[in-house]
Amino acid sequence: MSWAGAALREHILEFATKAESLTIDDLVRQHAQTVFRVAYSLVRNHADAEDLVQETFLRVMRHGRLDRIENHKAWLVKIAWRLALDRAKRIQPEPLDDVIERVRSAEGDLEDAIAAKQRSELLRHLLQTLPSDLREVTVLSTVQEMTSADIAAVVGIPEGSVRTRLMRARQMLKQKLAATLEKRK
Repeated sequence: MSWAGAALREHILEFATKAESLTIDDLVRQHAQTVFRVAYSLVRNHADAEDLVQETFLRVMRHGRLDRIENHKAWLVKIAWRLALDRAKRIQPEPLDDVIERVRSAEGDLEDAIAAKQRSELLRHLLQTLPSDLREVTVLSTVQEMTSADIAAVVGIPEGSVRTRLMRARQMLKQKLAATLEKRK
């Protein structure tokens, strides 16, 4: 066996040993906060997000073989994302017109914190009006700060498609925000 072949074999054995020694506890320690943020970004409720974190790791435990997974973070985010999507579908969001009216009817000098919360709420509702394929990649990119490659792994599309969807989503949000601000005048 050549030196390169022996080195490759040693690298493969080292990787296999690390993968076998990886436990659920390690995954929880490393990725629980990320899984929570993904879930919370969709359901916007602390208790529901905690439930989804538990459900995600329960599914990981049922899966068993962690050594077959190449990118644990992307895999966990994908599980949490799908669970949160299912949960979020059952949550009825407040109509956008109601949010706009609340922002409009606010009196003169708002405290900065209240104004920031209202802007955040308005942006969240504008995000909800995007088509689901654009909303998914936007939330993963902006809220979860994931790379295009990680988003591609989570959503199951090519990385170039992720970038295209992000560009389209930003354009749509810009138009929707401009229209909303125009209504306020």
